[in-house]
Amino acid sequence: MKLLRVAVATVAVVGVAAQGAFAAPPGPSLEGRAVLPVATYAPGPASGSFFAGQTINGISFPTPSQPVEGFSAIVSGRRPGEYLAMPDNGFGNKANSFDFLLRAYYITPDFKTAKGGTGAVDVDLGSFVQFKDPNGVIGFPIQRPDRLLTGADLDPESLQRGKNGDLWMGEEFGPWILHFDLAGVLLEAPFRVPADLVGSMSTTGFLESPSSPFISSAADATVAGSRGFESMSATPDGKYLYGLLEGATVQDANKDRRYLLEFSTRDRAFTGRVWQYRTQPTVTGTQQCCFMADMWALDQHRMVVIERDNGRGAPVPPNPAPFSRGVYVIDLRTVGSDGFLQKTRIIDLAAVPDPNLVSLPPIHPGDVLLGNPFGVACESIEAIHVIDAERLLLGCDNNFPNTGRNPVRADDNELIIVRVPGLKSLT
Repeated sequence: MKLLRVAVATVAVVGVAAQGAFAAPPGPSLEGRAVLPVATYAPGPASGSFFAGQTINGISFPTPSQPVEGFSAIVSGRRPGEYLAMPDNGFGNKANSFDFLLRAYYITPDFKTAKGGTGAVDVDLGSFVQFKDPNGVIGFPIQRPDRLLTGADLDPESLQRGKNGDLWMGEEFGPWILHFDLAGVLLEAPFRVPADLVGSMSTTGFLESPSSPFISSAADATVAGSRGFESMSATPDGKYLYGLLEGATVQDANKDRRYLLEFSTRDRAFTGRVWQYRTQPTVTGTQQCCFMADMWALDQHRMVVIERDNGRGAPVPPNPAPFSRGVYVIDLRTVGSDGFLQKTRIIDLAAVPDPNLVSLPPIHPGDVLLGNPFGVACESIEAIHVIDAERLLLGCDNNFPNTGRNPVRADDNELIIVRVPGLKSLT
């Protein structure tokens, strides 16, 4: 392949000469839907003591044990039909999530489809992955003396399985990539991102969020809070990970630009190959409209990505336009003359065709945007998983207990399957 290098400031951007946009497959449709009640708790200590005495959207704090809450990543489970779903850091930041244990749960959805199904989600509460650092390799002080990792230590947002069943995590307090065994034991120190890969200047030489333990002041941050590796994919052969920053870097004047970075699992290092992705336009000169929510590889070069705004089905002030969220396909070999990856939207998540009315009747009271078309109304649609050649699984992070679509009730955890004919044969 002939490589095309595009210089942007000090950044080396690698791709292949543009070959023209590829055609989107016809006719995506909602195939299945399942809902896990927000008040689903797993064994463990009480959580949310930061909010003690408060009731937020119907959730009283502290919670009786560990909330299973919303999912930021979904990978394969132990058997067909089962998935491993990972919540994020808990309640939004280090200060309020110190008693939220970082885990991933085995879930089995009974999807409501045109052929039946209850729409319920079974969670194996007796067997889950507890992330931990018993060998002290993380490189900075953590919250608990028993070395179980909490939401005060890491903000996990994306997850991929290695070829041996091991787990690779994309994280946002760093931002870092972390490597765990299949039982959740941290195997190596976090992999930090050289700042010069994305044209940033840093006091440490690495990308740093305001929550990074390696900077003394938030003023030294080079990425905004919660704008790290929300998205991460793995090539089918397991040799490479691709981390996509959720938001723009602090020093980038182009707030629509997101950087995608390649990481070698063999060399345990970022390769230096970097691509640019352009989101939907900002609302103002500085306010970012859209964020990269998750990503999954179709093959060695092509990926499906979720791009979302912060809406719940209504316009986001001051943007008068309808809310924007969708699934796109990108090909690392297809870069436009402007230096950005070309993208093709294959699903409008605000209007997913539901010709069989799978979404009706409601599974739980308060469900909204049901019918044909169906709308993904949760604030953060943050998980994508390729099931097979024509089906995508998508999951919501309900930002427990969030502001809710119902002013007195927190959002449930929602999973959907969307069938996309020809998904794996895009050219």
